[in-house]
Amino acid sequence: MRHGRRIPQLSKPADQRKALLRALTTQLLRYGRIETTVTRAKAVRSEADRIITLAKDGSLSARRQAMGYLYDKQLVHALFEQVGERYSNRQGGYTRILRTVNRRGDNAEMAIIELV
Repeated sequence: MRHGRRIPQLSKPADQRKALLRALTTQLLRYGRIETTVTRAKAVRSEADRIITLAKDGSLSARRQAMGYLYDKQLVHALFEQVGERYSNRQGGYTRILRTVNRRGDNAEMAIIELV
């Protein structure tokens, strides 16, 4: 049974899953929009929202937590500078998922996840 298990397994071991989510979150915050599968987009949504919430806090502890998660330190600095005015009135829901057509030919449901 999977009671209380909120993180999607993504058919990967824990270390690979964590690395995948970190990479997708870093790319989403860097480019503002990425194309991936629907399941991965739903999994990365919560991670991206958590990092943006840390950036809204703006404390030194929050900055260190974001640096420990994201792969790019310059991205963390830019995120903490810009997120204050961009999301100051928003209480959550910083990402949007749009379903798209699969162009890879493997019949997976594809989606575009983007920052609002």
